[in-house]
Amino acid sequence: VQLQASGGGLVQAGGSLRLSCVASGSIFSDIAVAWARQAPGKQRELVAMISSGGHTNYPDSVQGRFTISRDNAKNVVYLQMDSLKPEDTAVYYCRAIDKDHNYYWGQGTQVTVSS
Repeated sequence: VQLQASGGGLVQAGGSLRLSCVASGSIFSDIAVAWARQAPGKQRELVAMISSGGHTNYPDSVQGRFTISRDNAKNVVYLQMDSLKPEDTAVYYCRAIDKDHNYYWGQGTQVTVSS
């Protein structure tokens, strides 16, 4: 599975961004996808997950502000991020898990939220 993330950028606090993760090399509808982020000096943390069946999960830190969705026809997973805060600043990565439980990571996309 190959993953290509895009959509990062600079936004003011309170603003919105939408990230995209395009997958190839596998049957897209069979894979679960997650978004994770890593800020400087911190561990990578998951911020949104969507199963092959469309079930979603979020940590408390982004619940109600971030929305993950998938379009199986386009092989893409989106992360809509609203009400952004400076602490959301990080490099965002998409991760896929195939039906054999193999993990794949895409390259990151930088999100910077100014105060």
